[in-house]
Parts: sequence; C-alpha cells; structure tokens
Amino acid sequence: MIVFPNAKINLGLCITDKRADGYHNISSVFYPLLNCCDVLEGIHLNLPDNTCKLMMMDEHWKEPEEANLVYKAYHLLAKDFKLGGTCFRLKKTIPTGAGLGGGSADAAFAVQLLSQLFGLNLSREQKLSYAAILGSDVPFFIENSPAAVSGRGEVIRPIQMSLAGYFLCLIHPGIFVSTPEAYRMISPGMPKNLPAEVVQLSPENWKHLLVNDFEKPLFEKYPLIGRLKDWMYEHGALFALMSGSGSAVYGIFEKKPGLPAFQGAIFQREFPL
Repeated sequence: MIVFPNAKINLGLCITDKRADGYHNISSVFYPLLNCCDVLEGIHLNLPDNTCKLMMMDEHWKEPEEANLVYKAYHLLAKDFKLGGTCFRLKKTIPTGAGLGGGSADAAFAVQLLSQLFGLNLSREQKLSYAAILGSDVPFFIENSPAAVSGRGEVIRPIQMSLAGYFLCLIHPGIFVSTPEAYRMISPGMPKNLPAEVVQLSPENWKHLLVNDFEKPLFEKYPLIGRLKDWMYEHGALFALMSGSGSAVYGIFEKKPGLPAFQGAIFQREFPL
C-alpha cells in the first residue's frame, strides 16, 4: 500500500505565550501542499507480529530507524493492536529542517496506512489522539485541509479558505534551523492580527498583516533567508513568508512565475495551489 504524505506551509505564525509545560502556544493557519509529497509504502511481510522495518530510499539518510516518526507510529499502535510484521519504504522529497512538516506528515499518513492495512478501522478521534502523541503538528495531517491552529499545534479548527488558482514557489536555502533554538530567540506576545482572520482577505492584502514571529531573529542570524524573501517580492510575489521555524520560504504568485534558480538553494519548486 502506497500513500503520499504532503507538506504544509504556515500562513502566518504568531507565538502568543509560553506555557507552564515548557511548550509555547501559537496562532497560525496551516495550508496543505498537495503537490509536494514524500512517498511511503507499507508492506505486510512474513515477519513476527509487532515487528517493523524501515527502509529509507536515500543513501545519504543518516537517521536511525528508531528515531523516525513512521517507526514510532508503528510501535505506538502496536501497544494497543496486534499488527502484522511490516516493512516501510520511505522516499523523502519534502526537505527536512525546513518548516514544512514533512516528518509530521509521514507520521500521520503512517497511522492511517496501518489502520487500512490491518483493518483497524480507527475512528477520526483515535487517529487524532495517536497523532497528538507523536508530535504537535501531526494532527493537522489527519484532517489535511486548511485550518486555524492553536495550542502547541494540536488544536485544529478547519476554516473555509482556498488558494486554488494561485501558484507557489517554494525554496529551501540549505540552512538547517533547530526548532528549539528558534524558540529561544523569540519574545512571545499577542498579534495585532490573527492569521485566521487575515487569510479571509486575498493574498495581495497579506504583506503587512500576516507575519511569522520567527523571521526577525532568524533573518538577523541567517541573512540569506531574509534575502530569499526579498527576492520573492522582487520577482513578483503577491505574498512571501518563511514557513514554520524555517528555513524554507514560499512566494504566492498570480500566475506561474518561471523564476531563475536561487543561488545556493537545495530545493526549488513551482506548482499550482
């Protein structure tokens, strides 16, 4: 069985306050990128029950399988269900350390794949519960539709908005940003404009209303990311923003932009939304 875990972008990201448990509360809108996907295959093999093997289809991948969220998703469900021996093959296309939710998407799709592969018939509530255990952003990919996101990322409220008809340019400049490091660099505070309200306007109105609180400190430390955002506007973007805690930057365009290569980028794609 093959599934295609997709990326997401943040349409605004405000860090409102720090919680007693050490996490931060956020206000954001997550938007799924259905044209930017990993490939995850799950195969029921003649292995002992509750045994999982994970094969990364990238010879340069160094992460041990037990650290991968797909592997963790399998063993989380195996605590509650008898799962047949399974081999996963994962082809990474979504860049890692980019603020695009690739690992979270892999985990959410693994939960849904296992439910189908072994006839678990997990309810929506069960899937969301397992997803929340696996990570803050994982529940979003169970619903996988535009949503206002709050709490530490696990509170998902679907919203009515669409970017259909626009084009996206997505670039990862090859800078790895540690999420804990990024959070240490910000000062939480309530935003002037809630992302869920701003996105009800058309994208050409977002530039001065929709912000990512991580941008200011990260642009100071990594000027290339800030230059990339400026470059998007110079080439006609209606709106541009760094996604998540970085370092990928996206631009929303009225028509296919056909941009030149951004020097130093390790990932650059254009596709319709």
